Amino acid sequence: MKPTLDLSSFKNNDIRGIIGSQINEPFAYLLGKAFGEYLLSGNAKTPSAWHPVVIGRDNRETSLSLQEAITAGLIESGISVIDLGMTGTEEVYFATRHLKAIGGIQITASHNPINYNGMKLVGADASPISKNSGLDKIKRRIKELYQELNADLSVGHVQPNNSAISTSILAPYIDHLLSYITPSKISPMKIVVNAGNGVAGHVIDALEKKFKELSAPITFIKVHHTPDGNFPNGIPNPLIIENQIATRNAVLEHSADLGIAWDGDFDRCFFFDEKGNYIEGYYIVGLLAEAFLLKEPNATVLHDMRMTWNTIEVANKLGGKAVAVKAGHALIKEKMRELNAVYGGEMSAHHYFRDFGYCDSGMIPWLLIIELMSKTQQSLHQLTNSSMDRFPSSGEINRKVSDPEQVMAYVLSHYQVDAIEVDHTDGLSMNMGTWRFNLRKSNTEPLIRLNVETKQDRTLLSLKVDELLSFLI
Repeated sequence: MKPTLDLSSFKNNDIRGIIGSQINEPFAYLLGKAFGEYLLSGNAKTPSAWHPVVIGRDNRETSLSLQEAITAGLIESGISVIDLGMTGTEEVYFATRHLKAIGGIQITASHNPINYNGMKLVGADASPISKNSGLDKIKRRIKELYQELNADLSVGHVQPNNSAISTSILAPYIDHLLSYITPSKISPMKIVVNAGNGVAGHVIDALEKKFKELSAPITFIKVHHTPDGNFPNGIPNPLIIENQIATRNAVLEHSADLGIAWDGDFDRCFFFDEKGNYIEGYYIVGLLAEAFLLKEPNATVLHDMRMTWNTIEVANKLGGKAVAVKAGHALIKEKMRELNAVYGGEMSAHHYFRDFGYCDSGMIPWLLIIELMSKTQQSLHQLTNSSMDRFPSSGEINRKVSDPEQVMAYVLSHYQVDAIEVDHTDGLSMNMGTWRFNLRKSNTEPLIRLNVETKQDRTLLSLKVDELLSFLI
C-alpha cells in the first residue's frame, strides 16, 4: 500500500514535523532525491564532476534511519554523499564550506518535542535554503516524485558500492572555532556546560582536549553531557524554565564563573552568570557586538528589531555601526553579506558570524565571551548588569489573540500621537522616548509576540508591559 504524503512539515526556513505521519523514511527518501535534483540543476553535469553533499544527524532515535533514507535518495539523483555521522547543525555548515560541497543537510528537530524530527538544508558555501530560495521548489518536486513513483517508495535498492563516504571534520572545525580567540590570554575559569543530552558533548570534549594542549586554564563541569535520544532530563530547550534549574544549580554548587546550555543541535547557546542568573539573549547580542568591535573598530553589526537600545549604545561607544534588520536567518545572512557585517545577533540566541560563512553558531559566542571576561577582568554578571540597569527589558511575551492584525492596528492608533518613531520593518516598533516596544505576529500561530524596554526605569517597564498586555486579547 502506498504511504500517504503530508508536506505540512515544510516551514519557512526548514522542515519540522511529527514522526510517522509527517516525517518518515519514504518522505526522507523523496526529500533526498528532490534535494539532489535541485542541487544538480544548478551545477554542470559532466562525467568528471564530483558533486558531494554532506549529511549529518542529531541523536534522536529516528535520525539514523532518516539519514539512510535521505542518503539513498541523494545517491539515486546522482549525488555523492559525505556522511559526517552524529553532528551539530553548524558542523554541517562548516563541512559544506570546508569540503567545497554543493550542499548540506542536517537531520534534527533541535529543541522540539520528542515525537518530532526534521531537516535543515543549505546550498554551496552553506547558503541558506529557505521557502523563497529553494525549499518551495524541493517541496513541489517531492510531490511530483510521489506521483511518478506510484507504489515504488522502497528505500533499500541503492547499490552497495554507491554508499556514502564517512569522514570527520572535527579537527579543522575545532581549529576554526579557536581562531576567534587567543587561548593563551584566557584567564583561569570554571565553566558549567550543559549539552541537554543532545550532541554538543563531543565538541566540548574536543575543545577541552585542545585547551589542555594549549595550557589554557579552563575547567569544565559537565551536565547532561552524554547524548541520549530519549532525553531523560527533558527536551534540550534551555528556554523552558524547568530546564534551566540543572545549569543554575551546577553553577552555584561548583562556584563556577558561568554556565552555558545548548539546544539539541547546539546552534543556540544560553548563558548563566556566576550567581546562577539566566542572561536574556538581548544582552548577549550587546556583549558579542562589543567583543567584535574591540577587535575590529568601525565594523558593522546587525541586530533584530525586537530590542535595540543596548546594542546601539555599545556600537556607538566603540565607533561601530549597528543596523537593525528583520529577524530570520535568511534575511540576516543576506543583509550581512550586503553590508560586510562582522556579526549579526538575534535575541532568540541565534548568532551569525561573517567568518563562519555568515552562518549561526552556538559555540563561537561563548568562546568570545570568556575572552571578553578575561580582557576586561570582569565577571559575566558585571558585564551584563550595567546594561540591564540602563535598558531593562521584558523578555519576549507571547499572547494568543483572536485577530493579530486588528490588535496591532489598535495598538498603533493608541500610541501613535505620542510616538517619536514608528517602524514597520518587523511587525510594529514604536519609540516613545523613555520606552519602546515591538509587536510581531507569529508566522504559524494566532500569537502576538511582545517585547518592551525602557531607559533606566523598571517601574515604567512593568507599567507599560501591563498596559500593552491589556490590549492583547
